[in-house]
Amino acid sequence: MKTPALAVDVAGGPFVPTTLDRREPRGDDVQIDIAFTGICHSDLHRVQGDWDNGVFPMVPGHEISGVVGAVGEDVSAYRVGDRVGVGVMVDSCGTCEHCVGHQQQFCVDGVVETYNSRAYDGSLTYGGYSRSIVVREPFVHRIPDGIELSGAAPLLCAGITVYSPLRRWGPVAGRKVAVVGIGGLGHLAVRMAAAMGAEVTALSRGGEKRADARRLGAVDHLATEGPSGLGGSRNRFDLMLNTVSAPLDMDPYLAALRPGGVLVNIGAPGVPLSCDPFSLIAGNRAIAGSMIGGSAETKEMLRFCAENDISTEVEVVDAAEIEWAYRRVRDGDARYRLVIDATTIGT
Repeated sequence: MKTPALAVDVAGGPFVPTTLDRREPRGDDVQIDIAFTGICHSDLHRVQGDWDNGVFPMVPGHEISGVVGAVGEDVSAYRVGDRVGVGVMVDSCGTCEHCVGHQQQFCVDGVVETYNSRAYDGSLTYGGYSRSIVVREPFVHRIPDGIELSGAAPLLCAGITVYSPLRRWGPVAGRKVAVVGIGGLGHLAVRMAAAMGAEVTALSRGGEKRADARRLGAVDHLATEGPSGLGGSRNRFDLMLNTVSAPLDMDPYLAALRPGGVLVNIGAPGVPLSCDPFSLIAGNRAIAGSMIGGSAETKEMLRFCAENDISTEVEVVDAAEIEWAYRRVRDGDARYRLVIDATTIGT
């Protein structure tokens, strides 16, 4: 089954039109007609070759929303026309302790990612910068009717990436939560933490997003590069989510945590981060990391967003604008997620 797509042939190269040969749906496969695909910051890292595991030619895209176009004979949860989405994963072994526990992201045999990954048959996976995709039923997620497909696409990566640590280090209600960086991840983190009952403070370099932060649900905003920076916020926060993809000096952020507080890194700058050990020891503080959630938690996140009227703030771009869109994401000019109209690919 042939489908138009956008590919990068070499690291750092331009996007070029291509055609993918997707498999016909097998027994538990769902074929999805893609409507929208979010541009994740990790797409930039992989396309540019910032990370060592790039395989080219590459078709990025793991924030996918659309409608079911066909199903295999064993599929029971979805029918043609259903609104669905796909995130970072498209397969796992299904039998290890992590898969059985619905945490497929930790599959001991290695989870198969939506793109730039090897399927168990050795074939290379190609992502959502295309008109259609075929995915096994366990990795397809129903999109609630209350969420627009354009805003739903980034929830399948950005949304679950911020939801998972809020759930893990909860209960959040009544706690003071700081969100570092008000971008594609951060604006969703502010919304979700506020919906969970937290007292949320947004942290960004300057003050230009102060009004946005309050509109999203934050009770306060701090400009970290302002006159006072974080100096007046020592021992203030219970939990801090660092969503930025740039290297930061961790020590001022750790000092802003209360004793026993946790700073969770979900941004990936591509370079090592360091801190003074006494920033941790003095207050029993911790630095942690968090990736995406598993299938069950992703479905839970989508229900939570529908119940709390949470969606991604997006700007939809045509496929012909992909290079311009990438420059905007690279320059931090996206408010707050650029999403490709997949129906314009190949037109």
